[in-house]
Amino acid sequence: MSINHHNQDYLTPSRSQQKREAGEIFSIAERLSHEPPARLQKMNLPEDVWEEVIRVQATHAPVARKRQLHYLAKRMRRHEPETFATALAMLNADRASARRETALLHRLEAWRDRLLEEGDPALDVLVTEHPQADRQHLRNLIRQARSQAGSERSSKAARVLFRVLRDLLTQP
Repeated sequence: MSINHHNQDYLTPSRSQQKREAGEIFSIAERLSHEPPARLQKMNLPEDVWEEVIRVQATHAPVARKRQLHYLAKRMRRHEPETFATALAMLNADRASARRETALLHRLEAWRDRLLEEGDPALDVLVTEHPQADRQHLRNLIRQARSQAGSERSSKAARVLFRVLRDLLTQP
C-alpha cells in the first residue's frame, strides 16, 4: 500500500477492502452461475463473462466448478462495476420476489394451521378480514381436513384448504 506522505491519504483501498470487493464479485458470479442461459442474455453481460458463466454451468465436479467460479470472478473484476448493474438489479429483484413469495406461503400455512386448530373462532376472524370468503365452503373444508387427519388422505383436504386460502388472500 502506498501512502502519500504529504497529506497522509491512502492512494489505494486497503487489503481488507479489496478482499471484501472480491468476495462480493465472487458472490455475484455464483448467483449468475445458477441463472438459465436465456435469462443471462437479457442481463447485457460482456461476451467473455457470458461465455465463462456458461462454462461454469457445464462444470459439475465440485472442485473444478469452484475453480471455474474463481476464474469467472477474476474475469468480472477486469470490467468496471457498472458493467454488471443490469445483472445485479435483475438478481436482486428475483431475491426480493422470492422473499415475498416465501412470506406469503408462511402466512397461508399459518392461517391453515390456525383454522384447523381453532375452528370457528379463527374462521370468524378470517371472514371479518376477508368478507368475500365463502364461510360455508371453508367450514366444510376444515371439517374434512380434521376428519382425515389420521388417514392416508389427510393431506388432500388440507391442500384444497390451502389453495382456497391462497386464492382468497392474494385477491386485490
